[in-house]
Amino acid sequence: MPVTAQPSTSTATEGPFFRWLQLAMGIVCMAMIANLQYGWTLFVDPIDAKYQWGRAAIQLAFTIFVVTETWLVPIEAWFVDKYGPRVVIMFGGVMIALAWVLNSYANSLVLLYIAAIIAGIGAGSVYGTCVGNALKWFPDRRGLAAGATAAGFGAGAAITIVPIANVVATTGYEHAFFTFGIGQGAIVFILAFFMRKPSRALPVKRKQLNLPQTNIDFTPPQVLRSPIFWVMYLVFVMVAAGGLMTAAQIAPIAHDFKIANEPVSLLGFQMAALTFAISLDRILDGFGRPLFGWLSDTIGREHTMFIAFGTAALMLLTLSAYGDIPIVFVLATAMYFGVFGEIYSLFPATSGDTFGAKFATTNNGMLYTAKGTASLLVPLASIVAANYGWQAVFVIAVGLNAMAALLALFVIKPMRRAFILGDEAAPVEANARTVGALPFESKRSELR
Repeated sequence: MPVTAQPSTSTATEGPFFRWLQLAMGIVCMAMIANLQYGWTLFVDPIDAKYQWGRAAIQLAFTIFVVTETWLVPIEAWFVDKYGPRVVIMFGGVMIALAWVLNSYANSLVLLYIAAIIAGIGAGSVYGTCVGNALKWFPDRRGLAAGATAAGFGAGAAITIVPIANVVATTGYEHAFFTFGIGQGAIVFILAFFMRKPSRALPVKRKQLNLPQTNIDFTPPQVLRSPIFWVMYLVFVMVAAGGLMTAAQIAPIAHDFKIANEPVSLLGFQMAALTFAISLDRILDGFGRPLFGWLSDTIGREHTMFIAFGTAALMLLTLSAYGDIPIVFVLATAMYFGVFGEIYSLFPATSGDTFGAKFATTNNGMLYTAKGTASLLVPLASIVAANYGWQAVFVIAVGLNAMAALLALFVIKPMRRAFILGDEAAPVEANARTVGALPFESKRSELR
């Protein structure tokens, strides 16, 4: 597809390290939007203390943010596939800065919710663009590239979580919203000038892979008609629900367990349990995303999902039983986020493998809306916790993760291979030709 709004650069300028530079800039952009999700928990109780709106009402802003961030990604991704990443990321930088500035002045729930919508639009523009761009630049290392890009979002809050907490404690949450919002947005806006997609399709070096990959570039309508997409979507929702609930509610959980300010000593460091947990969570989350992406490039997507989802279920079960012990709370949440974040590397890589690279940004954007669907369960977690305790919430999340692990290995794996080999692709192709969709110019892919 020709690039209409972004000048084409000669492939001669795309040296062997140019794509790694694109990846690095995408990672930094992702780090700049991380606090919109992972830093939010630090603001919930201070906002409630000032305005007495209640946690559930304030957390609705988090749900609105995630829904907006995810459900609009396919639209934003369409602009990326057509015009390139630069203009979309610039737009995202402006929006995330505006959102946190509005949060600093929000004196009503309505304004808080409007800021959440703006933040979601901005974060989705950056997130979907950077992940999709990584899939296009690295068809031979999709798991690693998507994982490294997602790591920016997972670990980006790690380096700023303590400074934000300190600013909130010393000068108020309003000042933290304003200063960090302006800074994060400015960095994204500047980096956007240097971002672009490949000027030509990059071939997959199949001899380096032991993974099934399609040779067909499926259009978004074709993807939506394929059963494997919806099975992957369901599993994504099941796993994301527990992670979003824990990320949004970790501060309230720690306070309800009465361990938030309990000192914890670990690896020569001593911090309050909540601050230690959030910081370590972000570090291991960021480390786990490229690690599991690389592992999936080696042993396969579904086997890696099984390992990660099963470990997540075990850590949530540990939190349910022993989460009121400070050191257990810190270590269990850290281990949990270390394996939870892999959904943001494995599902994009799996989408690219299954549906092709040409429309990778849009197709992955459609799959990414599962995160928004899962976010609808976050307010329900507060209701369940109020009536039955946080242990009940954790047990539900344990069941979802355990079921997802089994579905990945025994349902997604055979379905996806059948689709790629042609058992599912053939009727989709025939239907596409009937309705006049993009013709299939490549031969049927084969299982490598």
